[in-house]
Amino acid sequence: AWRNEPDGKVYGGYYSQDDIKEIVAYAKKLHITVVPEIELPGHCMASLAAYPELSCTGGPFEVPSIWGVKKDVYCAGNEEVFEFLQNVLTEVMELFPGKYIHIGGDEVPKDRWKDCSKCQRRIRNEKLADEHELQSYFIKRIEKFLNEHDRQLIGWDEILEGGLAPGATVMSWRGMDGGIEAAQMNHDVVMTPTSHCYFDYYQAEPSSEPQAIGGYTTLEKVYGFEPIPSELNEREAEHILGAQGNVWTEYISSPEHAEYMAVPRMIALAEVCWSPPDKKNWNSFIRRMENQWPRLDAIGVNYSAAVYRVEIKPSYNDTNNSVQVRLKSELEDPDIRYTLDGTDPTSESNKFDKPIEIKSTTTVKAGIFKDGELKRLPSEKNIRFHKAVGKEVTYTYPFSEKYTAGGDFGLVDGLTGAIYHNDGCWQGFYGSDLEMMIDMESTQVISTISISFLQKMPTWIFMPEEVTFYSSDDGDNFEEIATIRNNISPEKKEAVIKEFKKTFPEINTRYIKVRASNMGTCPDWHSGAGNPAWIFADEIVIN
Repeated sequence: AWRNEPDGKVYGGYYSQDDIKEIVAYAKKLHITVVPEIELPGHCMASLAAYPELSCTGGPFEVPSIWGVKKDVYCAGNEEVFEFLQNVLTEVMELFPGKYIHIGGDEVPKDRWKDCSKCQRRIRNEKLADEHELQSYFIKRIEKFLNEHDRQLIGWDEILEGGLAPGATVMSWRGMDGGIEAAQMNHDVVMTPTSHCYFDYYQAEPSSEPQAIGGYTTLEKVYGFEPIPSELNEREAEHILGAQGNVWTEYISSPEHAEYMAVPRMIALAEVCWSPPDKKNWNSFIRRMENQWPRLDAIGVNYSAAVYRVEIKPSYNDTNNSVQVRLKSELEDPDIRYTLDGTDPTSESNKFDKPIEIKSTTTVKAGIFKDGELKRLPSEKNIRFHKAVGKEVTYTYPFSEKYTAGGDFGLVDGLTGAIYHNDGCWQGFYGSDLEMMIDMESTQVISTISISFLQKMPTWIFMPEEVTFYSSDDGDNFEEIATIRNNISPEKKEAVIKEFKKTFPEINTRYIKVRASNMGTCPDWHSGAGNPAWIFADEIVIN
C-alpha cells in the first residue's frame, strides 16, 4: 500500500474493511452501486512486491513510483496464483454486494510468460495456441469462479484478445472498436473511449490548468460523444449499457482537484447518456449550464470554468508574411476581448470580430466577458517572429500523423509549445530522427539557431541524443555549424523542455539543415523497453 518517491517521501494508504462498508452503504442511499476492480493478470506490481512468489521470476520487486505498463505479471502457470486471487475475490465479494466485479485485464505484456517454464507448460497442457490464449484462459478461469458466486465479470477491452470469456461485459477504452466487436458477439458493453471519456485529460490550455496526465478533452467534445455506434444494428445496440467517465488520479493530489477534473464534464456525459441523439443540442446545454454554476457554487463544488476559455488559433499567411490569429470559444456568440501588449484584457479592450494580423513578436491575451466581468483567467499565446517563419521546409523522415504541429510549417509558424505534448504545437517522430531543411528563399545573415524539445519519460518521449545544425548555399552541400549534446537524464520523471541553441559569428547562407538523433528505443529500465522512442520538436528559431 506504500511506495517510495524519488524525493524521499513515502506515499500511499489503504481502505480498511470498515471504510469500504461505510462507502458502500452511503452509495446505496444514493442508488449508486460501487464496482470494485481487482487488477489481473497485469498491473499488479504492488501485489507482487508483497508476494513475489506469485510472479514468474520470484522478484524481488518494489512498488513503482511512476505509472506505466510493467513486464512482471501474475504467473499463469502457478496454481498458487489462482488460490490467492480466489481468496482476494472472496473477501471483495463479501464487501461489495453489487452484480459486477471488475478484473481489469488490460495492458498485459507477455514477455515473462514466454520465458516461464510453468506458463509454457500450462499452454501445452491446456492446448492453447499462444500467450494471448493463455491470458484468455486466465480470465475465463476467474470468470468461472465469479459466476459460481453469482457475480458477473467486467473487464477492459483487452479481454477480447485470445477469446472472450462467455458472459463477460466489456469496457471499451481504446476507442470504440472493442465495444463494437463485443456487442456484435452479444456481450454487454460500457463505452469509455479515451477520446471523450477520460476526465484526467486537460480541458483547456495546460498553462492555465492544474496538472493533468496529458490529452485534451473539452466540455463540448464530451457533449458530442455518442455511445451507441452507427455500425451496430438495433439488436446489437441493446448491448450498449451506457458510458463511463474516468478520473485516474496519478496526477491528482486532492479531492478538490478531482472535482475540478470531473465537473462539469460529468454533467455533459450524463446528458449524453440520458438523451436520444436528436434531442441533444450543445447551445441549449451550455445556456442551461448558466443556471447550474450558482447551484454548484452554493454546494461548494470546485468545478472548472474552462468552457469560458478562449482558444488562440494562429496560422501563417504566406501572401503577406504575417501570422493571422483567430480567437475561438465553445460558447455561442461570446464577447471576446483581447490585447496585443501583454496586459490583461478588460471590458474596454478590443472586441474580436475578425482575424488579427501580426507581423512582429507579440503576446496575445484574450478573455470572455459577460456583463462586463471577465469569466476566467485570460488565455495567452506568444507569437515569435523570426527569419524562418513561413519558409519552405523539406523533411527527410515523416512526422507522426498524430502529432503534426499543424503540418509542414509546424516548426516554422511562430508558435511555441507548452509542457503538454498534446497542445498542437509539438511535432512527434516515432522511432526516427528528425532531419529537415529550411529554404530561407535568399541568402540571409544569421547568427543564432535554436530548436526546443520536450521530454515526458513516462509517455515514451525523450530528448534527442544530440542536435546538429548545418548551412548550405545550394541545398546540396552542407557544412556543420554546431552539434549540441543532450544533458537531460532520460530517467528524469518530470516533464521538461530544453532549448538547443547556438550563437556564432554571423554567416551568410540560404539553406539550414537541422538533425536531431532519436535514442531509437525505450531503455531496458523503462516500462516501454524495446519499443520505439518518441522525440517531440518545437519551433526552430533563426535570427
